Amino acid sequence: MKSIKLWLLLLLGFISVTTFAQKKGQKAQQATATEHATEIYREVDTPKPVAETAESSLLWEISGNGLERPSYLFGTIHLIAKEDYFWTDIMNEKFNTTEMLVMEIDMENSMMMLFSMLGSVRMKKGTSLQDLLTDDEYKLVADYFENKMGMPISMFDRIKPMFTSMMIAEGGQEGMEETTSYEMELMNKAQKREMKIEGLETVKYQMSMFDSIPYEDQAKMLVDAVKGNGEESDNTMDAMVELYKQQDIDGLYKLIMQSDNEMEAFEDILLITRNKNWIPKIERMATKKPTFFAVGAGHLPGEQGVINLLKAEGYTVTPIR
Repeated sequence: MKSIKLWLLLLLGFISVTTFAQKKGQKAQQATATEHATEIYREVDTPKPVAETAESSLLWEISGNGLERPSYLFGTIHLIAKEDYFWTDIMNEKFNTTEMLVMEIDMENSMMMLFSMLGSVRMKKGTSLQDLLTDDEYKLVADYFENKMGMPISMFDRIKPMFTSMMIAEGGQEGMEETTSYEMELMNKAQKREMKIEGLETVKYQMSMFDSIPYEDQAKMLVDAVKGNGEESDNTMDAMVELYKQQDIDGLYKLIMQSDNEMEAFEDILLITRNKNWIPKIERMATKKPTFFAVGAGHLPGEQGVINLLKAEGYTVTPIR
C-alpha cells in the first residue's frame, strides 16, 4: 500500500517524524522518479477540485485583513533524504523576518509527552493483531517483520496496526542517519534565533486519530503496506520527493488524492477537520506577531486546504518563489 506513506509524510507531523524512517532514494533513481511524476499528471483524474493558484510554491505570504506585518506559511515534508533537503535564500530571508515558529505540534516540548503517552499506542480491550487478521495474513506480516525488520511480531501484537504500519519501510531502520526532518531543521534555526516555538495541535490529539479509525481498517492497511512495500511504492515515494523539490504542491495534492480507498475514507479526520481547526489559531497567532507556520505540504492546496481557507477569511495569501 503506497498511500499510507504519502499521508504520513505529508499530513502527520510528530507521528511520522518520530516513528517512520524513509529509505533514502538513490541518485540513479531520479530519472525514474521524474518520469513517474509525469505519469501522474497524464493518468490521474483528480477526484476533488484543486484550488486555483497563480504559482505553485512551498512558501506563502499571509497579509491583509488587519495584519500589521505579514506572516508566512510553509509546506514541509516530514522526513526527506539529506541529499534532497533544500532551504533557499528567500526562505531564509522570510523566516528571519518572523518572531515565532509554529508547527503542527511544538516539537521542542513534546518529546517527554510522547514517552508519557506510549501506553496509548496499545489497542484497547485486549485486542490483538491475531484477532484482526486471518492466519495467512498474520503469517505474512510476521514473516515480514522477522525477515525484513529483524523483530518478532509478538512485539507489535497489541500495538495499534496503523502505528505498526509506519515502521514499514524498505530496510527497516536502515537509512535513518541519511534522512532529515524539516521540523527538526526549523526548530534548530528557531532556537538559534531564540524564537518562541508553538504548535497547532498536541501530541495527544495526533495520537487520538488512531482511535478514530477502526482497528479492522488499520489491520487491512498494515497487510496492504506489507504487500505493497516494493518497487512501485519506492517509485511513488521518489515521485513525491521530486514534486516537493519542484515546489509543486498541486502535484503533491493530486498524488495523495489518488491514494487507496482505505486512506481516502479517512480524509476528513486526517486532513479537512484539522485544516479547519487550524485557521482560527493561525489568525490569532499571526495577529500577535509575525509568525512562520510550517505544516505538512499536503495541508496547503485543495478546496479545503489551508491556503484556500485563509483566503476565505479575507487574507491575501501570495506565493513566494
